[in-house]
Amino acid sequence: MLTQKQPNSVSLFATATIPELQQSKTAVLNTLASQHSRRSYEYAIERFIAWYCSEPRLTFNRSVVVKYRSFLERLSLSVATINLHLSAIRRLADESAESGWLSPEHAIGIRRVKGAKRLGRKMGNWLTRNQAQELVNAASKNSLRGWRDGAMLGLLLGCGLRRLEVVGLDVDQLQSREGHWVIVNLVGKGKRLRTVPVPSWSKELLDAWLRHSGVSEGKVFRCVLKGGMRQEVGVTANIVWYAVKRCARQAGISKLAPHDLRRTCARLCHGCGGELEQIQFLLGHASVQTTERYIGSEQNLQDAVNDRLGISVAYDAA
Repeated sequence: MLTQKQPNSVSLFATATIPELQQSKTAVLNTLASQHSRRSYEYAIERFIAWYCSEPRLTFNRSVVVKYRSFLERLSLSVATINLHLSAIRRLADESAESGWLSPEHAIGIRRVKGAKRLGRKMGNWLTRNQAQELVNAASKNSLRGWRDGAMLGLLLGCGLRRLEVVGLDVDQLQSREGHWVIVNLVGKGKRLRTVPVPSWSKELLDAWLRHSGVSEGKVFRCVLKGGMRQEVGVTANIVWYAVKRCARQAGISKLAPHDLRRTCARLCHGCGGELEQIQFLLGHASVQTTERYIGSEQNLQDAVNDRLGISVAYDAA
């Protein structure tokens, strides 16, 4: 049972007015390995607490969460955003029940609140093979930062790595297995371990960076000053983001994000006859359905069914 309060701010309410919620929020965040997930869940929980306090509520229960879902839908948020907020609230309820201040019945009721219904699915962005080649060519090969950016592009596009996987990569993870260079013991999303094969062109870009930078141990990728001097500190996810943006701009490609290269890797692998299961292993997906969404295997845009209608356009002679 929660006591109704009228806070002046989210921070005051969450940290001082209702310590039970604050403790539960902290417990939720401590269970998340990804920094991105922690930021997203913290924001979602704080927004819920702020809304909860602005309304005359007495109990944190299912009906309150259902009403909050309606509130989120009126904000015209995406389905994915709404469902992320609801997922955070479910975790908050579970931790509150574990702490003993929320009844198990209320926690179960909250857990049963359905997410917003997804009508279709966004396909995301990806590159064609020619665009991918142009992007790799656009990375400068005559400066230390250019060699680094090219090597990062090679891993994002050739190995389908996530940004944080590129950031955390160590030199000793680059090893030879069965006559093929691989990245061993790569810790991905959900702390899942996998071994990632590295194609020869990606390894060539990587070797160029290591050779020119002098990096031989520790983190593979390091910060580079504008003057071209290498620093010992490793790169951040933002540096990877700007490297992709910089190379995309040079290649004349707009609106390209690092994750689009991961999707491109999956699609190009599938287009070359790669087996779905092997692509799943490469990307480290827990579910093959996720891999199917990446490659869009349910819809063929290159050979679209409506291209075969046999209808043409005729123009009158001038």
